[in-house]
Amino acid sequence: MKFSNFLIVIMWLLTGVAACSGSKDRAEEEQNVETLLPETGNGVTVETLQLSDFNHELVSNGKLASGKSADLHFESAEPLAAVWVKNGDWVTQGQKLAELASFRLSNKAFQAKDALDRARLEMQDVLIGQGYTPADSAQTPPATLQLARTRSGYDQALAQYELAAYEEQRAVLTAPFDGTVANLFAKPFNMASTSEAFCTIIDTRNLEVSFTVLEGEASLIQVGDNVKVTPFSLPDGRTEGRISEINPIVDENGMVRVKASVANPGKRLLDGMNVRIHIQRLVGKQLVVPKEAVVLRSGKQVVFTFVEGKAYWNYVQTGLENAGSYTITEGLKEGDIIITSGNINLAHESAVSVL
Repeated sequence: MKFSNFLIVIMWLLTGVAACSGSKDRAEEEQNVETLLPETGNGVTVETLQLSDFNHELVSNGKLASGKSADLHFESAEPLAAVWVKNGDWVTQGQKLAELASFRLSNKAFQAKDALDRARLEMQDVLIGQGYTPADSAQTPPATLQLARTRSGYDQALAQYELAAYEEQRAVLTAPFDGTVANLFAKPFNMASTSEAFCTIIDTRNLEVSFTVLEGEASLIQVGDNVKVTPFSLPDGRTEGRISEINPIVDENGMVRVKASVANPGKRLLDGMNVRIHIQRLVGKQLVVPKEAVVLRSGKQVVFTFVEGKAYWNYVQTGLENAGSYTITEGLKEGDIIITSGNINLAHESAVSVL
């Protein structure tokens, strides 16, 4: 029994000695760490917050379209006698594009002209029967003249002749304005279609771009605002323009349709290109911070300010934005020194040094 008690005392003493030794080792280790890693401030860059002009910017995707575009049709289903242009050709207003075989159309116009002449003679006979001479039509009562035109079939013959003459004239297709030929697939000696367009004439010297913005952003833009347009397939083909119209209707997806007129320098841009649109509008003096200055803490937007070697976080409310900046509506004031970089891992009252 005494021997067991003796063993217990010995074990207790050994445990105490080990604990004291471990505490001493940890104390020495912490002292060494403090010696090797002295507290140093995080390197940051800062700037003084001031009111400055702000260009509000919206970004959207859209599609280019020709400023002028016309689908050209033949009026008659006749064989194509000749096609004088091809896709990509530049044509001027009035230039001949293609021609139909004209025999049937000319013959139809001749027959219509003959029928009109016979109807005119019949009308004169009716007028003579009523006691009026054809040469003195100004003295003929309107009711009598209309009766003569109806009995003779003159009006119907005149309408048929005008239609035949129009179709004969339209056998030659001409350009309605200066532009480029597109969507031309018909070949000579094949039958022309009256339901499908023979070709399309597009004027790509001036283009328009159609795009959408959120209904909440529609009030931030207006006709005349500047836009920058960059094709996805042609990054160096950026051009500029101005908003030309805003459709005053919100669609089922909460979007508003907008159009802008843009220039086509060097005619490099094509109808149908997919583009990125940047809309800029000067909104006057604002408190503006770089986007890098805004970080998230606990799901909220925070901007750190620099005060006497320490970083202090400030919950902020951002307003408008563009590619590189936010406007601040709450949380900061003019003259504050804000931290613009090196703020990713900062905590409240962290020691910092300005680079």
